[in-house]
This record gives sequence, C-alpha cells and structure tokens, in this order.
Amino acid sequence: MFNKKSPKELARDSKGRFFLDRDGFLFRYVLDYLRDLNLVLPDYFPEKSRLQREADFFQLRDLAKQLSPRVSKDNSISEEIGHSDTEEGAPPGGPSGGADTLRAVAVGGAARSPSLDSRKSGYITIGYRGSYTIGRDIQTDAKFRRVARITVCGKTALAKEVFGDTLNESRDPDRPPERYTSRYYLKYNFLEQAFDKLTEVGFHMVACSSTGTCAYTSNDPNEDKIWTSYTEYVFCRD
Repeated sequence: MFNKKSPKELARDSKGRFFLDRDGFLFRYVLDYLRDLNLVLPDYFPEKSRLQREADFFQLRDLAKQLSPRVSKDNSISEEIGHSDTEEGAPPGGPSGGADTLRAVAVGGAARSPSLDSRKSGYITIGYRGSYTIGRDIQTDAKFRRVARITVCGKTALAKEVFGDTLNESRDPDRPPERYTSRYYLKYNFLEQAFDKLTEVGFHMVACSSTGTCAYTSNDPNEDKIWTSYTEYVFCRD
C-alpha cells in the first residue's frame, strides 16, 4: 500500500493523515496482536469471522490462521482459535518449533481460560435517568441533556467481572461478592459502552422498561416543556 509510486493515491483525512477505512472496533484486537504477537479475545466473541477478514486485509497470515475455523477428523467445524503458523506435529523444541510454538501454546491457553462453562449465570440491570426540553416551536430540535449517571444493579461479583475498574463502588464499598446491590454506577456516561461490555462476556438483553413525566419550566403553558424519563435494561447470562 505504501510502496505505491504515487503517494497522492492514498486516502488522507482533513489533517493529512493516512486514512484506512476499516472497522475501528476490531482494529483494537489487530493492534494488540501487533504489540506482542499474542491474540487474546473475550470468552464470548461473535466477531471472529470479521476479525479474520481484517487480518487478511492487513496481510497478517498467522493471525488469520489462528482465527480460521478448524476442521476435525470427523469433518466438524471447531470454533476454537488455531495455533501459530508452524508445522503440525513438530516438537516444541524442534527446528519448526521454538518461540513460535511456545507463543501458540500460550495463545491457546489464554483463549480457552476461563472456559464458558465456569462462568456464573445471573442478571444485571442497567438504568439511567434522562431529560430533554421541547420548545414552543415543535419544528425545532429537542434540547437533550446528557445522561448524568448509569446505575448497575445485580450481584456484586458479576458487576465487578463485567465492568472492572469502570465500576464506581463508592456508595456501597463493602458489599460481599455474593450479595446484591443497586447502588453501583459507572464512571462513564455511554450506554453503548456498557452494552458492549455486557455482550463481550456473554450477556444478552431480555427486557426493557421506561417511564416518563412532563413538566413546564414555569407556570406559563406556552413555555418549554421538560420531559424526564427513567429507563432500565435487563441483561441475562444463562
């Protein structure tokens, strides 16, 4: 790509930087792999085929091979991540083994541990309160206020497993792992970020509910209306 005779052919952004029109979310895993040649994915990762396509685009053959489905002796397809690009059957210390084989063993172990079977099932509820203002001219855009806080309800151990350091425990710091809490909240204000984290560890949404109220900013009915809503999303991992 960068060996072209005419560099002007390469796409650039408004600041003159080279622009690659690829999936930004998946590129985080490509970048992690390039740092130390180890592939570490979440236990529940449904984007392996798309990530393999990214590996093919960047010509990372070893990464693409690790992501390709393996066909077993009975011709069934296995979703297990493949090993490094070495000769099959070669001894770990032999001419075809060495560091690549050791790295492949490490990758395989990281990809399978912890196993899906060892994860605990349960529910996590995500809640947030939002508000927006609608002016007298209904044709104008509504004025949305940012989400002030995203609350997390559920078992303490599950909440910490999913959200880690992004979970704020200041209002309920001494809650034992097997107890339930409704006082945790997140250190960021993006619902989609919370949904992504839940999806990565095997949760899926099973229910959603919302309530809303309307009030005027003053006693004048011609003034702006303020709508306030509270919404909860229930996620489950079987």
